[in-house]
Amino acid sequence: AISAFQWEGAVDEDGRKPSIWDTFVQARSGPDGDISCDGYHKYKEDVRLMYEMGLDAFRFSISWPRLIPSGRGPVNPKGLQF
Repeated sequence: AISAFQWEGAVDEDGRKPSIWDTFVQARSGPDGDISCDGYHKYKEDVRLMYEMGLDAFRFSISWPRLIPSGRGPVNPKGLQF
């Protein structure tokens, strides 16, 4: 299992807006999730590796601000495609 903050990265790409986690880590001036594991760009490679390892399940989350950047209103098509 993995969370969006740990895995996605790409925090300012394709219409995604900052999440509460992005704001929190920026306020602390420490490590952030701007890149993380870069799953947004490497998900196909990640799925291939999971297949090769014989995994039959993978629980993940997608960042809400990637799907609905303003918190309300229209769905971001690129977020939905991801």
